[in-house]
Amino acid sequence: MQSNRHMENVSRLVVKIGTSSLMHANGKLNLQAIDQLSYTLTGLVNEGKQVILVSSGAIGAGMGQLGLTKRPAQIAKQQALASIGQSELMTVYQQRFAAYGQKISQVLLTHDVLDYPQSREYVHNTMEQLLSWGVIPVVNENDTVAVDELDHRTTFGDNDQLSAIVAVRSHADLLIMLSDIDGFFTNNPHKDPNAKLINVLHEVTENSVKRAGGAGTKFGTGGMATKLKAAANVLANGQMMVLANGANPSIIFRIMNNEEIGTLFIPKEGNEVTENDGTFN
Repeated sequence: MQSNRHMENVSRLVVKIGTSSLMHANGKLNLQAIDQLSYTLTGLVNEGKQVILVSSGAIGAGMGQLGLTKRPAQIAKQQALASIGQSELMTVYQQRFAAYGQKISQVLLTHDVLDYPQSREYVHNTMEQLLSWGVIPVVNENDTVAVDELDHRTTFGDNDQLSAIVAVRSHADLLIMLSDIDGFFTNNPHKDPNAKLINVLHEVTENSVKRAGGAGTKFGTGGMATKLKAAANVLANGQMMVLANGANPSIIFRIMNNEEIGTLFIPKEGNEVTENDGTFN
C-alpha cells in the first residue's frame, strides 16, 4: 500500500470510462465491462459516496450498430453515429444499473454551457440535485450538436478533458480515469519492453505530454497526451486523479481500498484530500 493514498476521505468522485473499455474490437458493446461498472458504481453509492460517470462510447456504439469498422472523418457522419450510439448506450446502462437498484440520469454537455454563467448555474443545480438524491449522472458530450465555430466554443475535444472539467466544477475529491493502459509509463509500453509504470506523479510537464503523444483506438479519440492534460487540470485545482486499466471496472474497488493501482496524480502540497464544499460551479 501507498501511504499518500487516502481514498477513505473521498466522498465525491468522477469516474471516466473510455471507448476502449466499453467496446470489443469487433465493434460490439462489452456487456461484461458495463455490468461490472454498474455493479461497482452502485456499490460506491451504497457506501454513501456521490458518483458521477463520464462515459465515452456513443460514436463507437453507433459504428457497431451500422457495422462500420473505421471512424468516418466527416463531422455530420460522426454526429449521426453519436445520435444512434448514445441511445443504445443509455439503454444498456439503464438496464444494468436497474438490475442493482441504482437510478441514473443522462446529462449531455457542450463547452459553451459551462462557459456561460447562467447555463452553468442550471447544470450546477441539476447535478447537485441528482447527487443529493443518490442518482448517478451519466455525462457525455452532446456530440450531435457540438462543433467549434468561430468564437462559439462547444466541443471539449475529448471526454478526457470533459471528465477533468466535470471533476473541477463539481469539486470532486477524485477523478478515476479508466483506459486501455495500466497507467503512465516512463516510455510507451507497447514499443519499449523496459518501460516502467510510474506509481505517483505530482506534476505534468510539457516534456511528458510530448512523450505521450498519439491517438487512441479506432473507436475513440483519446490518447495518453489527452489524459495527461486532464491530469494537469485536476492537479492545478488541488485534486487527485488515478489513471488505471478499465478492462475490469471492478478495479475501482481496489483503488478505493488504497491499493497501489495505476498512476496516482496528486499535488505536491497537501496530500490530504480537500474537503468538498458540495457545489457544482
